[in-house]
Order: sequence, then C-alpha cells, then structure tokens
Amino acid sequence: MPKWNKAKVIRIENETAMTKRFWLQAEEGGETDFIPGQFITLDLPIHETRQKRWRSYSIANAPSDTGIFELCIVKLEGGLGTTYLFDSIAVGSEITYKKPAGVFTLRKPIERDLVMVCTGTGLAPFRSMIQDIYAKNIPHQNIHLIFGTRKKEDILYLEEFQKLAEQEDSFSYSVALSREETLPTTSAISWYAGYVHQIYHVQCQDLREDIQFLICGWQNMVDEAEANLLQQGFERGQVKVELYG
Repeated sequence: MPKWNKAKVIRIENETAMTKRFWLQAEEGGETDFIPGQFITLDLPIHETRQKRWRSYSIANAPSDTGIFELCIVKLEGGLGTTYLFDSIAVGSEITYKKPAGVFTLRKPIERDLVMVCTGTGLAPFRSMIQDIYAKNIPHQNIHLIFGTRKKEDILYLEEFQKLAEQEDSFSYSVALSREETLPTTSAISWYAGYVHQIYHVQCQDLREDIQFLICGWQNMVDEAEANLLQQGFERGQVKVELYG
C-alpha cells in the first residue's frame, strides 16, 4: 500500500473564472520531493470506494525545501473532485495526498531546444519545469512555450510568462486564442487567432534532431499534436505527451 501524507491548504486564489490555485503545505514528515513535471494524487471524501476518491493534479511550482505544492485546477462541470475542491475546501482544510509520481519530466542534461505545447491547466507541469530551470540556472537551450485557450481572460500566469519572455533571451512565449475577435498587442508575446497547432506548424517546419516537443492538455489536442508532428517527420522519441482527461 502507498504511504499517504497530510497537508494543509495555506492559500487559495482565483486565477480565472473557472480556475483556482491551491497551495498545500505538507505536514512534518510528509513526502515532498518531486521532479518538475510530476503530479500528486489526492484522496478526497467524494466516494465510498477509496480508489474512486483519488484525483491526480500536476504540481505547478518548482521543487524547493519549503514543503509547499502549488496546484492549478480547473472546475469541471459535474466533476466530483473539482466540485469538492472548489466548494468545500478553504484555507486551513486538511488534505491527504500520496507522494509525487509521474514520468513526464525532462531528461538531463537539457541538450535540445524545448517546445512546450499546452492548453488550459496542462500548463502546470511546464511552469514547474521552467521555474526550476531559471531559478537554478540549469544549463539549457531555447525554450518555446505555446499555450492555447479560448479568450484572454482564460490565460493562466499571463504576467509571469510575459515578464520571463522580456527578461530571458532563451525563452519565447506564444498564445493562441480560439474565440477572440481582436488579438491583444502585449509586448514579448506572439499572439495567434485559432489553435496551438498552427504555431508549431509554422515555427517548426524544419526537421531538426536538436528539438524536443512536450505536449500536455486534453486528449483531443494531445492526440492531434502528436499525430501532426510524427506525420511531419519528427521521430517518436522527440515527442513526449501527458494527457488530461
């Protein structure tokens, strides 16, 4: 049986109308080590059967010695887990979690350009990776974050990634908005009308061996992006995916 740990919710913030950020502080002795890109599994009181109570969420912050996990969670219509988190959890609530796990992580050393393609809260593992790279000055090549959502008000961590793109020559940031009639003109961000697929199609036309694609989000987007890149001629080992839902 896996070891279960206790954590307390120390902070909650609305990121968008349907997305919240939750900060969990592990209690003393709790398992807190993780690799950027991994997730934690929560045991929520939403079902009599234990395994039907488990919900997994990617960790959105970089590893540190604070014992704090940040989760970025979208409320799903009819979803028992997210409904409980949004409606019943408050600062001070206790949550049971299993130690971080998952293989959607970066291979070290980072010798290839990284193209991170995501939609919605699929951004969370990439934020953890990017924070870790720049906070620890980990040697790396170029990083291109491609994020897709419907409207500008749905963009996650907008100011944070805009600031990073302004400060770091190795980091570029593109946003695709599928339901905006007029695109913003914010500096340091490349804006596109439509979906994420057009961005990597245009910017990654050359078949290069020194590029690694990482894709995270809902299954339809992930499946389409993976199929597109393989059909384009990139090797399967150059395309790593993580599904949400």
